[in-house]
Amino acid sequence: MAPADARLPVTELLASLSLANDLGTGQPLGHGLSTSLLAVKVANELGCDAEQVRHVQQVALIRFLGCTSDASDTARMAGGDELAFMTAFAPAHLGSTTEALRAMVGAVGVGQPISRRARLIAAAMVNPASESGGLAAHCEVGAMLARRLGLDLEVITALDHAYERWDGRGEPGGLEGEEIPLETRIAVVARDADLFARSGQDPSESLEGRRGRAYDPGVVDVIDRIRPEYREADWDDVMEAEPPPSKHVEDIDGALGAVADYVDLKSPWTRGHSPRVSDLAEEAARLAGLEEIDRRSLRRAGLVHDLGRVGVPSGIWDKPGPLATAEWERVRLHPYLTDRVLSRCESLAGLGELASSHHERGDGSGYHRRLRHDQITALGGLLAAADVVAALTSDRPHRGAMGLDEAAAMMKTDVAEGRLDAEAAARVLEAAGAEQELPREPNPGGLTDREVEVLSLIAKGKTNRQTGEELFISTKTVGRHVENIYAKIGVSTRAGAALYAMAHRLLR
Repeated sequence: MAPADARLPVTELLASLSLANDLGTGQPLGHGLSTSLLAVKVANELGCDAEQVRHVQQVALIRFLGCTSDASDTARMAGGDELAFMTAFAPAHLGSTTEALRAMVGAVGVGQPISRRARLIAAAMVNPASESGGLAAHCEVGAMLARRLGLDLEVITALDHAYERWDGRGEPGGLEGEEIPLETRIAVVARDADLFARSGQDPSESLEGRRGRAYDPGVVDVIDRIRPEYREADWDDVMEAEPPPSKHVEDIDGALGAVADYVDLKSPWTRGHSPRVSDLAEEAARLAGLEEIDRRSLRRAGLVHDLGRVGVPSGIWDKPGPLATAEWERVRLHPYLTDRVLSRCESLAGLGELASSHHERGDGSGYHRRLRHDQITALGGLLAAADVVAALTSDRPHRGAMGLDEAAAMMKTDVAEGRLDAEAAARVLEAAGAEQELPREPNPGGLTDREVEVLSLIAKGKTNRQTGEELFISTKTVGRHVENIYAKIGVSTRAGAALYAMAHRLLR
């Protein structure tokens, strides 16, 4: 494992996040890396200075950082698999209205009975935007996360306008022409060029068809002039494309906390899960007398342990009933995907090995490596137990949250049958008990107690009507609270509000 205090290059972190974005948008691993290399070539050809080239590279790597913001809503609209929908819809996204409608009809409800598919398509046509705010939410969430990653204002601003079009018909602000940040204009064209090439189309012909409409004509002309070779990007080439000097993450824990919320935002049922696993594992390690370096490793592994979740459809995570065999197989892949995303990054590879062990069980029944007791490290045992406690004591689509005593009884069975380590389970349960005694933090952002209650519920996916029923207030009153909350915390979408609640630990 890499030293817990090792420096983390910004480009390595963002390149790893680009792999997660590939998973979360239904694209092959490496699509974001290839996009960034092409974007850097274009920026250099346009005569951008070193800092702007750096910003272009970063935007191209993480333009889809907000992709988890409406995953559950998109899955419902598409019939369960938002990843398949996004894969099919991506080439038409910035095309004509006819292209978009044709792609929508072809992508919604694939594999569903014809009657259900017809209903899904009709609903998508009537209300294509999700409850979370659609592309506006993607932009807001992407910008909020970029700010927490410590990126420059130019990158944050570009992500806040990630879906603008040259002709002014994009989102979220309807910016036109050179009003759109150059970083965005380059990243948009570079991404679609790589997308077209991967699908077997002629990128030059496809780009020319949208020149002056969705795309900056100058960027299209540069790509046409340099005639890039479209190939799988090499990780080292991406690292070397960053202009010197290399930048490093100043606050690794804060950045990994942003990654945790990026992952947990994917489903209303998991929001706040990863930071809680991190807290429980770190405290359990302290109670077990482990050294600071081990506690730090557990804290960080807990934050990123579920990164692979973004590669599994939200329709599976949100399913209220039993999972089918094929669905279970996709669930069992997510620790493997966590490891794959982090293993490419030298500074995070060791962390990925620990993080991806959270579903291993001592009797060999776990996944994805099917390790047995003597192969699971003490840190891995603590992380697994922390994940179990955090999950059992939280609401899930198929059951309500358990009390700590009930969760302890279930863990006792797991220990007796050899699945969980006895010492790890005891220390995590002790940490969970201490967690209940923690003093309440002051409300952030000038929020009142009632506003915190409302924010917590809408962050967990409740509608205004459901929130009102739970709090015994009218839907209209909830709406007024939501307006006040948005104004106080500086967001404009429900997904942005949810991310704010997660960042400030308001979902306990």
